[in-house]
Amino acid sequence: MNDWWWVSTLVFGISLGTPLVFATVGEIITERAGILNLGVQGTMLIGAVAGFWATFSIGGGIGLFLGVLAAVIAGAAISMIHAILSISLRVDQIVSGLALTLFGTGLASFMGKVGSNPLVGEPSRETFQPIFEGGITELPLIGPILLSHDIMVYVGVLTAAAASFYLFRTRMGLSLRAVGEDPASAEAAGVNVNTVRYIHVMVGGALSGLGGAYFALKIVPTWQDDPIGAAGWIAIALVILSSWRPWRALFVAYLFGSAQFLELQIQTLGEPWNAIPSTLLAMIPFLMAIIAMIVFASGKRARLLGAPAALAIPYFREQR
Repeated sequence: MNDWWWVSTLVFGISLGTPLVFATVGEIITERAGILNLGVQGTMLIGAVAGFWATFSIGGGIGLFLGVLAAVIAGAAISMIHAILSISLRVDQIVSGLALTLFGTGLASFMGKVGSNPLVGEPSRETFQPIFEGGITELPLIGPILLSHDIMVYVGVLTAAAASFYLFRTRMGLSLRAVGEDPASAEAAGVNVNTVRYIHVMVGGALSGLGGAYFALKIVPTWQDDPIGAAGWIAIALVILSSWRPWRALFVAYLFGSAQFLELQIQTLGEPWNAIPSTLLAMIPFLMAIIAMIVFASGKRARLLGAPAALAIPYFREQR
């Protein structure tokens, strides 16, 4: 039963989807504050290189913990650049986000190659390992699907749950959603719009950095220039597919991870499947995400799905 193809697809899909969970939930929190951050790709890369470097330099169990911490801090720090540009200086948020991606990509590549002992080609000294081993993971269906993962998978689930509770069950979450919907009214009610936006842009960046670290310390535990592929762009698409709701983000991230693994499985099925070019198969999950963005992200459709009304619109207090 545990050998069924769909079981292995789901198991690996959960693992591949976990970094997308962090990045997507982080971007949801950012966009709920009315700030569009297209710099997720660059933020994840900075988190990846910071987490890998810290773990590689220190080693041991503490090195893995410090790697995660370094990724979170690095992600929050680089997202501060976007916050300053888009909130205080009121630069176009699309331009600022794209600039952040270019900056983060270049900086991550540079950090991987700099120094007398560069990171490029080096394996991580520590990687995330499954919490449970042995018989418990061999239970029919439940074992491999629910109990065969490392701690970050469960942290991802808790992150989605905590974000959902925060957004829809707390006073601060209500203030956050108010800022994203109508910042003038929120400020009239006593909410400091800029403070709320700064905090949540940084929280979103921290989660994106954590997602990047999971790529570097689990999925691709040998440093290379671009260990995350197009994960940052996919996370932005998944925000729309999840209707800006963290719980839905969890499931769409796992669905996309499963699609990625299924693409790898198709290549091993033999004739006639192996006649399909691997590059064409690799395009399928990303093509699905692009089509979904085109279909659902336009104007009224995005609003109906739950897009914040003030998303990507600079707030001018003097015009309140």
